[in-house]
Amino acid sequence: MFVSTTLRRALLPGLLLTLAGFFAAPVVHADESIDAQRAAFKQAYATAQQQGGDGWRSQASGLRDYPLYPYLQAAALEHDLKQTDLATVQSYIKQYPDWIPAIDLRRDFLLELARRQDWNGFLVLYQPDLGDALSCDALQAKLSRGTTLDFNRDLSDLWSKASLPDACDPVFSAARDQGLLTSTRLWSRIDRAADAGQANTISKLAGWLPSEDKATAKQLALALRDPSSAAAAAASWPDTARARQAATLALTRLARRQSDSADTAWQNLQTHFAFSESQRDQILRTLALFHATDFDENALTRLIDLPAAAQSDSTREWRARIALAEQDWSAVLAAIAAMSDTQKLDGEWRYFRARALTALNRSDEAQPVFATLAKEATFFGFLAADKLDQPYAICPLQLADDPQREQELLNRPGLLRAFELYAVNLPKLARREWNRALQGDDQTTQRLAADLANQRGWYDRAVFTLTSGDALRMYDLRFPLANQDGVVTQAQQAGIEPAWAYGILRAESAWMIDAHSGADARGLMQLVPATAALVARSNGLNWDGGDTLYDPAVNITLGTRYLAQLASRYNGSPWLGSAAYNAGPNKVDQWLAARGTLAPDLFVASMPYKETREYVARVMAFSVIYDWRLNGKAVPLTTRMRPIGQTYELPNAMTVKRTIDCPASAVVNKPESIPTPMPAITPATSSSTPGSSP
Repeated sequence: MFVSTTLRRALLPGLLLTLAGFFAAPVVHADESIDAQRAAFKQAYATAQQQGGDGWRSQASGLRDYPLYPYLQAAALEHDLKQTDLATVQSYIKQYPDWIPAIDLRRDFLLELARRQDWNGFLVLYQPDLGDALSCDALQAKLSRGTTLDFNRDLSDLWSKASLPDACDPVFSAARDQGLLTSTRLWSRIDRAADAGQANTISKLAGWLPSEDKATAKQLALALRDPSSAAAAAASWPDTARARQAATLALTRLARRQSDSADTAWQNLQTHFAFSESQRDQILRTLALFHATDFDENALTRLIDLPAAAQSDSTREWRARIALAEQDWSAVLAAIAAMSDTQKLDGEWRYFRARALTALNRSDEAQPVFATLAKEATFFGFLAADKLDQPYAICPLQLADDPQREQELLNRPGLLRAFELYAVNLPKLARREWNRALQGDDQTTQRLAADLANQRGWYDRAVFTLTSGDALRMYDLRFPLANQDGVVTQAQQAGIEPAWAYGILRAESAWMIDAHSGADARGLMQLVPATAALVARSNGLNWDGGDTLYDPAVNITLGTRYLAQLASRYNGSPWLGSAAYNAGPNKVDQWLAARGTLAPDLFVASMPYKETREYVARVMAFSVIYDWRLNGKAVPLTTRMRPIGQTYELPNAMTVKRTIDCPASAVVNKPESIPTPMPAITPATSSSTPGSSP
């Protein structure tokens, strides 16, 4: 039975009292509150991490029965790893054999023993499945005892990987000395490395090939590292199977960077080499695709003229995108008709098929397509509803209460540790405890656990758990309103819509407060420290360094100001501001200069970067949902997506908003793809290279 949020929240105090009792019962000092315990743990943990030794013990004198107490000793041991002996580590592991800190300590101390080359101690402590580096260290330990390697037993699994850590180099050297690395085996791994783009692996292996093969392997490495030089040099290569492989690799990689240069190289090489049909198709396909992402003059013709075997979902998709950018509506319909059945079912192509039919005065055919799509709570579903001037089809669903099962979850030590780790601001460790505690549990149990996490302000658990089926309708959990973090207040002070700020935050980090991208973007709104510093300076705000971006309040304050900067650059436009937040404003300016007369939906469809197209669609759909959650109605998506050059005015009491309805035939949304948090870009940079991610 599903019950209302009001009733569920009415039951919550009793549940929290139960949890408080769980914490309070075993504590030595009865007058010590859970907040005091957490404060003491944080202090002791910081001491253990930063100083090691036993100094933390006096600060943790009242925490013996606190659920996270074993984390303190492990943190001190990790700090003292280079001075710690095997017996001390074994003692801790024996005391807490199934704990995550014990698993980490075993792994890290094994790495230390390998560094010491204490192979006897290593083999005493070693367990399999701790990663490739330790697998290779274990083999090195066995070699130190005079063990002979067996390829199938010891190396086959490692050899199948395109890239391995340096710890494996001594093992492979020994294998070579034993005659195990035959030319056939070397080439099989080189081929895997070439497919994975691992030039370093190829270079390492090339030195072990027979002298007549070394140059050929180096051609593959050059094709990966410097495709332009490889394509130029290929004209002097002999027409062998391996040379054709390297030339194909060079041409396809060059096409991604410089499609015109790749065209010229192809003209020079297509008669020099007897390329196979599949190689020729691969080259033609890649050239056509990246001429399309560059919107070259003959891009549409090239895509249409591709041989059937050279076509792919990507080329068929880009055939439609180029036709949309040219507003050639007949060509749009033809491109969609040429797609696979799976592609045709995608909401984007159903929408643009109806859009093209309307433009060709075939509205009677377009209306049913829009009507079906309008029953979906997605970017294209909302656009379709706007075309028909219909309410948005949002059908909220509440999670069923199950107090007994919730209490069973709260009695799980692993889940209790997860909640406590989050409460003391150790979210990475909290997620690991969470995953272990719920491993193998059914969907209902995981949903209840996500709700318990949500009640404690740990919002990302629900976002990552409720990703398919009817769970997509649990909007209160999937789109939380975290008022304590000040999103609404900070957005209003920055002069942007709170719903848009929420949408950006949800798309950027999925509510992971410690989200950290490869580009060093941090926190809820994924700000790069350099950008955050500039934003703080320009807004007269304090700036205490990059680590403060993991504080939600700081991150949201600066993130909303940066959004305001981007919006002002584009006449207040949230959809163009979203594109700039993802791809960088300079890149968006280039797209506007080339195609700035297009309608907003066509402009989004013509963005060269797949990531940015999907990002804008996701943010704008999330903004609609958050607007509804905040206000009960939503500004129409087409109102938010004002034509390029027109000013977007913030909603006010006079703004017409769209109502929300749940039609009987509403469609359950497709599973949500949770993106890896991506960086907000500094004004002078872009997150992608030209022609990437079509």
